[in-house]
Amino acid sequence: MRYFKVLLLLVLVFAGCKNRSDSAKQKKMAIIVSTLNNPWFVFLAQTAAAQAKTLGYESKIFDSQNNTALETDHFENAIASGYSAILFNPTDANGSVVNVLKAKKAGVPVFCMDREVNTADGATSQILSDSYSGSVSIGKYFVQSMHKKGKYVELLGLVADNNTWSRSKGFHSLVDYYPGLKMVAQQSADFDRNKAMEVMESILQAHPDIDAVFCGNDAMAMGAYQALVAAGKANRVKVFGFDGAEDVVQAIKENKIAATGMQFPKVMAQTAANYADEYFKGKRDFPKKIPVAVELVTNDNINDYIAYGKKD
Repeated sequence: MRYFKVLLLLVLVFAGCKNRSDSAKQKKMAIIVSTLNNPWFVFLAQTAAAQAKTLGYESKIFDSQNNTALETDHFENAIASGYSAILFNPTDANGSVVNVLKAKKAGVPVFCMDREVNTADGATSQILSDSYSGSVSIGKYFVQSMHKKGKYVELLGLVADNNTWSRSKGFHSLVDYYPGLKMVAQQSADFDRNKAMEVMESILQAHPDIDAVFCGNDAMAMGAYQALVAAGKANRVKVFGFDGAEDVVQAIKENKIAATGMQFPKVMAQTAANYADEYFKGKRDFPKKIPVAVELVTNDNINDYIAYGKKD
């Protein structure tokens, strides 16, 4: 009889452990990103998925295609399908707020990566590049490279994204102190390479004698460079980007692009997945915002970097 009781106890303990194990396995992460039409965001999403897998969780990547309506569909599907956390790269700082609040109401934590939403009460945590400071560094190098004079163009990203304005403001906080540097055009190209090429072609018709282009991301920098090549001006116009994307890292090595701001998507994606794991295990006290430093990359230090990060 005593043996039977001990055996029964062991069976119950084992069953309890198994149930907890099964419960843990049922947790899964939705990875909702603004677009997969940009290699930088592909890397961000895939890194988040890889970290989720390393931690023992299933995950699925959802592409919002820079469309807040599609993003809303993804949130509704993720919540209805029982995803336990959302690793989120927002499409619109204001327009995405409603989706984050919807997830919060459903008890699903949201961890923002790279881009933020304009609410202090929605996301469990926001892990963001320090775009402003990174662009200050680019601005300083821009001034030095231009010898404090010349005409330049600025290509802005998505106007609804806070990163667009953080980068622009950081850049101008320094460059605007030099009256010899004159901005002759400022236009949005939506962080898109093809649109940047088209916008740059149009600007060059009105301002054929520019000396430099500052772009809010590397995709636009490559698009601008393509337009300059087509116009026969690539050798005399300096192009500055922001991201640390693979093609721009290579272009800096080849002296085609002057500089970029290296972001660290691996850090942001892995931190978001790690935070979700900690949330599943009971943690609730997370920092609301975590700034991730951006580093200036030029031909002088390019050998210290690889695409999307720094060499080990």
